[in-house]
Amino acid sequence: MKKDSSKVWSKCLFLIQEQVTPERFKTLFEPIRALKFEGDILTIQVSSAYVYETLEGEYFNILRVALQAVIGPKAKLDYSVVVERNKSVESLTTTIASTSIRQPGVNTIDLSRVNEPKLKNPFKLESNRIHIDSQLNPSYTIDSYIEGGCNRLARSAGMAIANEPGGTAFNPLLIHGGSGLGKTHLAQAIGLEVKHNFPEKVVLYVSTNVFKTQYTEAVRRNEVNNFLHFYQLIDVLILDDIHELAGKPGTQNTFFHIFNHLHQSGKQLILTCDKAPSELVGMEERLLSRFRWGLSAEIKSPDFDTRKKIVVSKVRKDGIDFSEDVIDYICKYVNNNVRELEGVMISLLAQSTFIKRDLTVDVVKDILGTIVKTATEELTVDKIQQVVCDHFKISGDLLQTKTRKREVVQARQLAMYFSKNYTKFSLAYIGSQIGKKDHATVLYACKAVTNLIATDKSFRMDVEDIQRKLGSVN
Repeated sequence: MKKDSSKVWSKCLFLIQEQVTPERFKTLFEPIRALKFEGDILTIQVSSAYVYETLEGEYFNILRVALQAVIGPKAKLDYSVVVERNKSVESLTTTIASTSIRQPGVNTIDLSRVNEPKLKNPFKLESNRIHIDSQLNPSYTIDSYIEGGCNRLARSAGMAIANEPGGTAFNPLLIHGGSGLGKTHLAQAIGLEVKHNFPEKVVLYVSTNVFKTQYTEAVRRNEVNNFLHFYQLIDVLILDDIHELAGKPGTQNTFFHIFNHLHQSGKQLILTCDKAPSELVGMEERLLSRFRWGLSAEIKSPDFDTRKKIVVSKVRKDGIDFSEDVIDYICKYVNNNVRELEGVMISLLAQSTFIKRDLTVDVVKDILGTIVKTATEELTVDKIQQVVCDHFKISGDLLQTKTRKREVVQARQLAMYFSKNYTKFSLAYIGSQIGKKDHATVLYACKAVTNLIATDKSFRMDVEDIQRKLGSVN
């Protein structure tokens, strides 16, 4: 015997209303219409794929509890997604073929037959034709991005993407590393290469800060659907500084749906971040899991050879003749990141061009003294151990013992962590110098320190203090 679908859905709504905000209930649940109810299957009609994905992604558990309370443990749910096209309506249905309400993300809706609606483009709109400015910096070319051991994996993956966007295993490509190492340059260079190889592709670079601002404005104007549809038009989306989504659940949820749509449609995502996905805090796990679908490629601080290539490329481009000794001196002491190195080069070129100073090693040393803290000697594992032990006011000999006292273990792990990050020594060598440990112990220590930095404020302050002391030593 058929039951009244409207009554069944009304009972469900009564239960749902108690668990969602009035605003969400009014905008998301009230417009839903019950179409039919046969057996244990309730079919409801929603107005867009966005509503469907939001219900299944954000409100799955609430729906499951309500439907099973009203219908029973074998409740099934069908969605009819109706998209208006001029005055006609096209209905697309997804069926749940399980003994209970399906888990989100199992099935997808094919909207390829539905015409693109007119959208409000956050960037530019030309008459009835959508035109999207890629927002790419033309100076960030792949030719000007110097390859080295510090970035080879990320660059190689980027070139594979440029030749087949959305068609490689590197989707998404997440480029991570510290500030000033060239993540933005590489990400935009990949976008420029895609535009060169595939002029018809829609490529967009946007910073996460801009993305958040756009989303906030879309919510304020009740234009979230326009916002979503705009980003679903992109063939290659480059989102810079993805870590800035941390602690923003609403924006994360929206990006989650954009990510799903683009990835399932064979579109390419390129993300940059200041740390690896495993180290991100304040990000939803379902989003982090998607970051791990493709390739996470780290960009590290450039080694001496890479720094030298960067400097030589810069002086050749600007037509300035630096001696080999000057170049070596610059590369030895300006070693934090590419941005600092480029800033130093600009200053030196200005000195050479406008002030007409001959750039000898002594002159460069004098100039660098006003720009960066130059090193008189390289850090060693012994010096790092000494700085760490002085900070905790313990004897350096204790690090070589087998004691398991908390303060000693923590100091030993920090010494390993800083030795790995501040020297070029192998993990095996570092372990042999700190307590006669093996390379696996050093790896564990580095991971333990990284986790504590993310979760323990007091510990993080200790780390920052030691970093400053190491900087003064160096």
